[in-house]
Amino acid sequence: MTPQERTEKLESFRKGPEMLKTALAKFPRNMWDYKPSPERWSIHEIIVHVLDSDINGYIRCRKLIAEPGSAVTAFDQEAWTRTLHYDHQSVEDAIEGLKVLRESTYTLLRSIPEKVWNAHTVHHPEFGILTMDRWLDTYERHVEGHIGQMKKTFEAWEKAGRP
Repeated sequence: MTPQERTEKLESFRKGPEMLKTALAKFPRNMWDYKPSPERWSIHEIIVHVLDSDINGYIRCRKLIAEPGSAVTAFDQEAWTRTLHYDHQSVEDAIEGLKVLRESTYTLLRSIPEKVWNAHTVHHPEFGILTMDRWLDTYERHVEGHIGQMKKTFEAWEKAGRP
């Protein structure tokens, strides 16, 4: 990734919480708990998942910078959704937490030298070797990917007659 591409991705990464808020304004709040099927997530659960994923990403990013060559952990997102009762957690707190994490990480990433971007890696048990650029690419796209999932949930809700 070129420095210019990285700068653009960093700006997009930073805007993730605002993108999420803008998207959420398009979905009626009374449907946020709707699940298209028992194994699919509601919009409410997706929002909390995005925060927990970013919490994991926050740690992975810092390990990439401070402990290159180390291992990072995976997390079982299905187990977290179920056992941490995402459906009962605060959406507002999740959005605010995402905003704080993203801003902190954005500020940190803007300050690291090019050699860190190019040389530091960690090992992820599911994804193998993660570079700084791969980490950024993954998290920069994460919110947008889940906005697409929310749109599908909304369409399923409408198709079901808005139960």
